[in-house]
Amino acid sequence: MLRKTGKGLFALLLIVLEWTCPGLLSPVRPICDPRVLKHFIQEAQDAEVAMRSCREGCGLSQTVSVPQTTVNYDDWEKKDGLEKAQEVQTGLWLLQQALDLLGPSVTNTALNNHIDNTVRNLVSINAVLHSLNFQEYTPPTNVTSLDGTWRVSSATELLQVHVNFLRGKVGLLLSGAPACQHNVS
Repeated sequence: MLRKTGKGLFALLLIVLEWTCPGLLSPVRPICDPRVLKHFIQEAQDAEVAMRSCREGCGLSQTVSVPQTTVNYDDWEKKDGLEKAQEVQTGLWLLQQALDLLGPSVTNTALNNHIDNTVRNLVSINAVLHSLNFQEYTPPTNVTSLDGTWRVSSATELLQVHVNFLRGKVGLLLSGAPACQHNVS
């Protein structure tokens, strides 16, 4: 458990170190290092593996809305940066809502630690987006009216969507972020 907590703290430390430059009064520096996202993806995969091996006390009590993970690259490229960012931020918000519902229904302690870590990582990913100067996200008032979502009924499906979303749309957004195009940190 200490090792997994250490991984999460390492990722958070990377983010904080990128934000701060001792002695310099400058805006937040963008976090463009692909290793940060790779770390989040690895931890998401660890949670998914733990969920697959869980036999008791690891269910989802109701169906939840999650973002679609498939990407039509032609459509993606036609979207402007704001549209891409809003799609990713909406997906991250949906995942956080779903994980918040999953947490209380899981009685397996080890798995609960993975879920808590996953939620912290979503917060950290939002901090990365903030460092890249993406507009502040306002959650929708009605989830049923959102485009590009579907429903899952198992915790395993939820965590699989989480991994795929990070690999796909989050990865595409971060790799194409304007703040990272001029000079890579």
